[in-house]
Amino acid sequence: MSARMSRGAHSVAGQVFALQALIVVVLITAAALALVFQARYDSQRDARNRSLAAAEAFAHAPGLPEALMSRDPTAALQPLAEAARRASGLDFIAVMDLRGVRYTDSRPELIGQRAADVSRAVAGESFTQVFKGQPSDAVRAVVPVRNAQGEVIGLVGTGIEVENVSHAVEGQLPLLVGATASGLLLGTAGAALVSRRLLHQTRGLGAAEMTRMNEHHEAVLHAVREGVLIIGNDQRLILANDEARRLLDLPQDAEERAVGDLGLDPRTTELLASGRVVTDHVHLAGDRLLAVNVRPTMAYAGRPAGRVVTLRDTTELASLTGRAEIARSRLQLLYDAGVRIGTTLDVARTAEELSEVAVPRFADFVTVELLEPVMRGDEPSAGGVYTEMRRAAITGVRADSPLQPVGDLIRFEVPTAPMAAALDEGHAVLAADLNAAMGWRAQDSQGTRVALEYGLHSLISVPLQARGVVLGMANFWRADTPEPFDEEDLSFAEELGARAAVSIDNARRFTREHAMAVTLQRSLLPRVLPDQSAVDVAFRYLPATAGVGGDWFDVIQLPGTRVALVVGDVVGHGVHAAATMGRLRTAVHNFSTLDLPPDELLGHLDELINRIDQDEAGGGGPGDGNGNANGDGGRSGGEDPEPDGAPGRASAVTGATCLYAVYDPVTGHCRMASAGHPGPALIRPDGRVEFPELPAGLPLGVGGMPFEAAEFQLAEGSRLVLFTDGLVEDRDRDFDTGLRLLSDTLSRPGRSPDEAASDVLAAMLFPVPSDDIALLIADTRRLEADRIAEWEVPGDHAAVSRVRNAGSAQLVAWGLGDIAFAAELILSELVTNAIRYGSAPVRVRLLRDRSLICEVSDGSSTSPHLRYAATTDEGGRGLFLVAQYAERWGTRYTDRGKVIWAELPLTGGAEPQPPAPPDLDALEDLAW
Repeated sequence: MSARMSRGAHSVAGQVFALQALIVVVLITAAALALVFQARYDSQRDARNRSLAAAEAFAHAPGLPEALMSRDPTAALQPLAEAARRASGLDFIAVMDLRGVRYTDSRPELIGQRAADVSRAVAGESFTQVFKGQPSDAVRAVVPVRNAQGEVIGLVGTGIEVENVSHAVEGQLPLLVGATASGLLLGTAGAALVSRRLLHQTRGLGAAEMTRMNEHHEAVLHAVREGVLIIGNDQRLILANDEARRLLDLPQDAEERAVGDLGLDPRTTELLASGRVVTDHVHLAGDRLLAVNVRPTMAYAGRPAGRVVTLRDTTELASLTGRAEIARSRLQLLYDAGVRIGTTLDVARTAEELSEVAVPRFADFVTVELLEPVMRGDEPSAGGVYTEMRRAAITGVRADSPLQPVGDLIRFEVPTAPMAAALDEGHAVLAADLNAAMGWRAQDSQGTRVALEYGLHSLISVPLQARGVVLGMANFWRADTPEPFDEEDLSFAEELGARAAVSIDNARRFTREHAMAVTLQRSLLPRVLPDQSAVDVAFRYLPATAGVGGDWFDVIQLPGTRVALVVGDVVGHGVHAAATMGRLRTAVHNFSTLDLPPDELLGHLDELINRIDQDEAGGGGPGDGNGNANGDGGRSGGEDPEPDGAPGRASAVTGATCLYAVYDPVTGHCRMASAGHPGPALIRPDGRVEFPELPAGLPLGVGGMPFEAAEFQLAEGSRLVLFTDGLVEDRDRDFDTGLRLLSDTLSRPGRSPDEAASDVLAAMLFPVPSDDIALLIADTRRLEADRIAEWEVPGDHAAVSRVRNAGSAQLVAWGLGDIAFAAELILSELVTNAIRYGSAPVRVRLLRDRSLICEVSDGSSTSPHLRYAATTDEGGRGLFLVAQYAERWGTRYTDRGKVIWAELPLTGGAEPQPPAPPDLDALEDLAW
């Protein structure tokens, strides 16, 4: 027992306990002293406050000034002062004159004696102090007594003797001593617990033993040439020596990290984390072949057991290591090929990636030739003899290759040449020694001689085949590498070619579908904009690099010199998106002929799309719900995706957006509505760029909510910019940032619409746009006032002739006398029937633009219709005559009625001659 205690006293744990106990004693003693001094200070402060409060209260007591001025102040004040002293618990209350002579005191023998040091109170200041002197030391307060005029007429002194203050502190000493003792006891007990725990952890070792153990630990970590790892039961690395770090290439902060987070290869990670016991297990880790031993550690102090791993570099297995390295490098190369080949859906780039991944780790030079249809994206013919291909890629360890460059036509005319033999047999062919490859040398004697002189000495030709169809040829050459290709290299090259062929075929199919979609998209977009005077328009359309979307734009001429500006976007890519765009554009054109307001037009378009979606869902089921019939966005490897537009893959139109705006150059009024599409940019004539707020509308096909229109009054020279979100938004730029950049670009002054469109694309176009871009820039114009004539028509049939004559006079003033007869006839018919069948107010407006437009408006919403009148009918031929004389005519509805309009060419042309044209006055009696 004594030996154990002695060992504990001299151990590290005993030394720590002694030090902790000493620190506890010092800290608790200092705390106790601090508490004593604090208690003394608090008692004196309390005595000061009590004395001052009592003195102030007594000095301001009612009747005190009168008692001081009486003949016998002592008789009047002594009883009062004594009663106040007993009530407040003070040791004395003394009332004094200005000289300090006491009138009252708790000790009668002091009455009439003079108190010391009261000059501050005589001067009118209340104060407290610790007074030392006769008759005793005290904590006192002296307060002046003032009369009604504020003059000091006496003094009041109160206080507590210092001896009584000390007694109060001494009364707290038992509590302080008890608290100190308790703290000392708890501190010592805590130190003992810590010491006991430390003794358990260090196993009672002293400083010398601990130093020796650390030296042994350092030797294991730094000197031993065998790797040592200690791994806990939680799969975390506890310790790794220098040799283990070198063999496994561990990071500096490897300790305390999970084994799976050390960056080791999967096989090594699995071995270390498995926990199984192994002995001299040969393991390939990185570029080293290791002999690994794994043993479990013993459980200690309730902690679960871990394991110890030892690693030894097996130099005696160098040859095996070399073969394993080759196998590892081949596997790594195949993995890299799967990652690096097919990163884009471009045929030529995919061929380049095949050549780049194999140089220099497998071959010194790689050439890739593809069939001409494959380069264009077309389907190559199955079977047959392939005698020529186009070189698509070449990569080598040196730039001065003797091989034909990219773009050359490569012919395979000698059947015994490796290339022709590989194509004929359908698998890879090895020419280990090109000097002995007579078929290859016979194919091009001059070129092969140069190649042999350059150093090319070994070749593997691999046909690139996918789905049983030959796409091209890959040739692997060695020149600087002295070892020729062997049979193992042949199988590896064939595997590499098979993987690359899948990616090339996917790229070919995407190229074909992309070209089809681009062709379809461009054929469905407007090639020539209508000839109109309302706006000066410039447009741009750019298909996405990754796949054509469904963006479109349109400029539609409307009656009354008005124009409709349209921009839309179909979510998704490919042929289906382009076809959907064509359907929507056609629907917009059809609805625009009804001359509907923008919000109503979008409502009809939304209803039409819902019907189309329901019909297609019933026929073959909707697509993937995002507007893309393919659904995978185009893949470059793996399984073969079904192309857009394949049977049985009908996709819904839901996801399309549209912005429809109508501008009237007569009034400068613009009305627009949006179906989930970004609003336009508006550039005022002074150069300010705005993005007007439009009522939020759901995309087309969602249904259930009406659309709302916004109205703007545009000054002449204003510019409207309509665009799709592909212009401003991409994966590297958010929508708000794009709008700011667009605003900065459009703010440049003095740019025509076409120049502004070029500026916008130059500033905002992404290097590889992921979505289509449609841009429409329109500068608004106003129809000059001298080209507009308007009349109010009273509800009297006699007014018809006046309006007709006024119109005829206006036409003569415009120099359009050649068409006056037809215009008078049309005006007569339209005005007569507006008076007869319509309601007030009736107005007539003539517009001289690229054609003459006659408009008659009234307050009725009843629409006329064209019909053939029977020979016995007295009327019914009015609209028939209007249709015969006008180029086109129609009806549009307004907020307060309708407008019937007719257009006539300005040149007059060959007027149709009815058999017997009646007098114009007689035409007023004809009905609709």
